[in-house]
Amino acid sequence: MHVYDGIDDRLAQWLTSQPVFFVGTAPLGGDGHVNVSPKGMAGTFAVFDRRRVGYLDYYGSGSETIAHLRENGRITLMFAAFDGRPTIVRLYGKGRIVLTQDEEFQSLRTAFPKQRVVAQRAIVMVELDRVSDSCGYAVPRMDFVADRTVLDLRQEKKGPVPYRAYPETKNAQSIDGLPALEDLVERTRPPG
Repeated sequence: MHVYDGIDDRLAQWLTSQPVFFVGTAPLGGDGHVNVSPKGMAGTFAVFDRRRVGYLDYYGSGSETIAHLRENGRITLMFAAFDGRPTIVRLYGKGRIVLTQDEEFQSLRTAFPKQRVVAQRAIVMVELDRVSDSCGYAVPRMDFVADRTVLDLRQEKKGPVPYRAYPETKNAQSIDGLPALEDLVERTRPPG
């Protein structure tokens, strides 16, 4: 294992070239559920500097990450090499949600190459306090075929209007009842 003093250019290039990464968060309560979410699609993760990264967040079936970050900010991003050198990199830190209506959203959004988005909810920004790697000897070798287009096609087919209710319905609370978007309804409602 190696602990880095932040993300250098070589590591930034490696991170942004991975086709998938995983986000882990948890509530403070010991009886709450730990959440791990897979993330992907080229151009949805960005390295801002040695100690700051972010990823695009979409409206979806849940809002565990948002609820956990609002409660305690703890987050870990994990990247694993499925080809090449067997490596796992973990980015630990404090996360925060930048909603599409927030003042800094537009300036942060320019760092992400992916532009085709209908139902974007936020950008998850992470201030890193630890960057480390470990061996990925048990991670299988797999071939990356392509990003799935299902999310983009589904959102484009539905258009932005159906997502207007998500902040107060599907994304209102975590599965443990923590507030996610319910009290931010007007700030999180997609246009349309």
